[in-house]
Amino acid sequence: QVQLVESGRGLVQAGDSLRLSCAASGRTFYTAGWFSQAPGKERKFVAGINWYGGTTTYADSVKGRFTISRDNAKNTVYLEMNSLKPEDTAVYYCAVRSGIVVHTTPREYDSWGQGTQVTVSS
Repeated sequence: QVQLVESGRGLVQAGDSLRLSCAASGRTFYTAGWFSQAPGKERKFVAGINWYGGTTTYADSVKGRFTISRDNAKNTVYLEMNSLKPEDTAVYYCAVRSGIVVHTTPREYDSWGQGTQVTVSS
């Protein structure tokens, strides 16, 4: 099991930026992802990264605005969110999986963080 601790929650205005962090500890993993879940909606993929190769994948809704990155030395994955919109409001979760492929389906991920709230006002 991998333990994941997220930070960076915030209440911001539309157009603002915010950076989320997720510190990992425990067993080895090869892929990390960020998901979002708005009230009453299903959890959806936001971005993912292959831990060692650095290959990234993004949901269409965040391409050009969000950037996922990782710091191997700190075992931490980040989500830099720019040009935030009210529709980005959600609880954001980081997750990891032992496979090397970045999957967009939540069930493919083995371990999850507790979630951090992001609220964007108009």
